[in-house]
Amino acid sequence: MRAKQIVAVILISASTAIATMWGYNHFSTGRTYYYSQDSGKIPSNYAKFFEGGQKNGGPADFVDAASAAIPATVHIKTKTVRTVSNNLPKHNPFSDLFGIDPDDFFGNGNGMRSMPEMASGSGVIISNDGYIVTNNHVIDGADEVTVTLSNRKSFKAKVIGADPASDLAVVKIDAQGLPFLLYGNSDDVKIGQWVLAVGYPLTLETTATAGIVSAKGRTLDINRRQSQTPVESFIQTDAAVNPGNSGGPLINTDGQLIGINSAIASPTGSYAGYSFTIPVNIVKKVVNDIMKFGTPQRAFLGISYPKDDLSDDQKKESGIKDGEGVYVMDVTPDGAAAHAGLQKGDMITKLNGITVTTGAEMIGQIATYSPGDKITVTYKRDGKETTISVVLRNNTGTTTIVKTSVLDKLGATLETLNKKDAATLEVKGGVVVKSVVENGLMDKSRIQEGFIILKANGEEVKNVEEFQKIMEKSTGTVKLEGVFPGYEGVYTYPLRLSSGN
Repeated sequence: MRAKQIVAVILISASTAIATMWGYNHFSTGRTYYYSQDSGKIPSNYAKFFEGGQKNGGPADFVDAASAAIPATVHIKTKTVRTVSNNLPKHNPFSDLFGIDPDDFFGNGNGMRSMPEMASGSGVIISNDGYIVTNNHVIDGADEVTVTLSNRKSFKAKVIGADPASDLAVVKIDAQGLPFLLYGNSDDVKIGQWVLAVGYPLTLETTATAGIVSAKGRTLDINRRQSQTPVESFIQTDAAVNPGNSGGPLINTDGQLIGINSAIASPTGSYAGYSFTIPVNIVKKVVNDIMKFGTPQRAFLGISYPKDDLSDDQKKESGIKDGEGVYVMDVTPDGAAAHAGLQKGDMITKLNGITVTTGAEMIGQIATYSPGDKITVTYKRDGKETTISVVLRNNTGTTTIVKTSVLDKLGATLETLNKKDAATLEVKGGVVVKSVVENGLMDKSRIQEGFIILKANGEEVKNVEEFQKIMEKSTGTVKLEGVFPGYEGVYTYPLRLSSGN
């Protein structure tokens, strides 16, 4: 958020560190889902809805909805042991004041320290055999994940996969016959309709709060902390959520899951009127990809567009035309839009017949499709409205299946050290950390941009391919050794990998 804004946007998991405080359907897309959402069976937790063959309760009656949601909402607790290096190449200004680097108070004499962190959030059971969806930021980097059901039974969970771009993750527990929530359709959600948020906020047990949908298609730019290609099109509500609600469900009066609670806007760190939820249609797509491919298959239209909050002066300066729709600032060469004939200056008004007025709404729609899917795009050019077919592509400009790599989990852009720089440094090769994503694994290990990796776990690294091979066979903590151009000596960083258990 910009500095002039007082209200902060906060991801709503709750965490502490030892010795340190921190602060019955799948309609709408026509796709197949690879778990018991497809079984056609009504979970036992929905029994009260259909007593006598008809749904009970009025449009604003949450009694039956809560009875369905609470058994399918879980408490997720994580434990992470951080091993942190203090040998930063930059000078700590506090050393001049105290004559000692404050980081060394927790050190072990080698510039290293371990700090266990405990965190908690919520999750939603989506199948009777133990698949659970939650936020990526709830389980990110965790060494242990524990799931506790509403009946107080606890299970160790395995992380199946995660998507930092949408802030979603899937975990699995070894259990059968579980209650689960049925998918709704977030495209049908209307501003003003009643909704219910369920989760484990603060230090409380299962808690349900009601409110209304106050806006749709919100973008907060918070997922950019976790990904360079963020997906954001939040449902905004005034249902009260607090730290610990992350990953919990937002449901409608029919008890259907319409989103996963993710963030709040607050000047204090606690609920102050607005909460933000990932729409279930995005959830369904991401979960399905993780289950089938291990990683999301993200589609791109291949255009650049202005931010939704630009001022009139900024629009004028950039030559952006006003209008109802999404202004195309540029098209990516060889991208989907370019191949279909879209041009700079076009105003996109509909995707597959659904009206889009902001970039966030457009991203929210595209996020429910895969590379290779054909959609219709309606746009205005010179006052004339036209509809064309567009075949979406992935970020490499193809429609092939993208496979996950261990390097994708590091939260950094890596590049092989060029021969000229290698000769200057008198090394055979290395891997340059070109950029670091905030809160990624490398960022959490305090690795900075410009670091050149020369060894990983004692093995020499001359290029990205060699580094990837070492990382693929590594578990636990990987010791990275390297240099910073312009600084003397070799720097060592412990890179803590998630065990996935």
